[in-house]
Amino acid sequence: MTTLALPRLALTAGEPAGVGPELLVRLAATSLAANFVAITDRALLERAATRCGASLQLIDDDGEAITRRLPGTLRVRHVPLVMTEVPGQPDPRNARHVLDTLSEAANGCMAGRYAAVVTAPLQKSSINDAGIRFSGHTEFFAEQSRADVVMMLASPELRVALATTHLPLHAVSAAIDAVSLERTLRIVHQELCAKFGFDAPRIAVLGLNPHAGESGHIGREEIDTIIPVMNKLRQEGMQLLGPLPADTAFVPAQRERYDAVLAMYHDQALPVLKSEAFDRTVNITLGLPFIRTSVDHGTALDLASTGKADPSSLIAAARMALDLVTRSTTHKNP
Repeated sequence: MTTLALPRLALTAGEPAGVGPELLVRLAATSLAANFVAITDRALLERAATRCGASLQLIDDDGEAITRRLPGTLRVRHVPLVMTEVPGQPDPRNARHVLDTLSEAANGCMAGRYAAVVTAPLQKSSINDAGIRFSGHTEFFAEQSRADVVMMLASPELRVALATTHLPLHAVSAAIDAVSLERTLRIVHQELCAKFGFDAPRIAVLGLNPHAGESGHIGREEIDTIIPVMNKLRQEGMQLLGPLPADTAFVPAQRERYDAVLAMYHDQALPVLKSEAFDRTVNITLGLPFIRTSVDHGTALDLASTGKADPSSLIAAARMALDLVTRSTTHKNP
């Protein structure tokens, strides 16, 4: 019997002064069947392991396939820090290190060296303080791969994609136009097929306004933009439900009718998801030419070096990446 090689998952540690390095150490201690390759500074991981009181064996990554990984072992592709980290105190001088780890992960995935990338949280402000314009992981990977992307957050029970992401509420309506909404729905549909294995995914689309506009009496965005786009894509065979009022879209009877939700803005649906499964929610970037998952929390600077950081979200992100790798491989080779 031939033993299959373990999927190679690239791990980035994010902000060196945050909890990311410690989370990678905790992930390495699990028995997950993956060939984890940490793209970061080797000594940073060693210091994180010491702070956690965890046993960690680091192995220089040689690119070779492995069929078994012992808990507590982690392969490393060394990207040196500029300055030794001080837990809880981000140093803009390490901004280039952080971006270099992301570039290696993205380029490695596109070159086939890694099956997916799993990212720990970074500190956007520290990168911007270094004089480097930076919006976040999602935008960085989109630019690296020249792809149109959509943010999705998923738990075992619910998948929510976003038509807009980190915008002030007053800017949301203007950001939802027919072109962007159609592009977003096409990406969500395509990725539900390619990465999640659905043959004919059912997507619930939320209205922007209360009661989905109530036939134009509480706003016209549904009538003028959302419904025409949905009707156009329905004629192509997409199964689109709605637009649904957001206040009833997540009741059990509705959930049985769809496989994923497209919300119009960040806080329209994510409070529901996070209140139900905060430690099991994973951030997924749809539309990339590779699989990328991430934790759904920040750098937790106040917890850095305390050994109290909860690795549940990173472990969930790694599990999701493994699942998506398996599903996408099966989809390509039925």
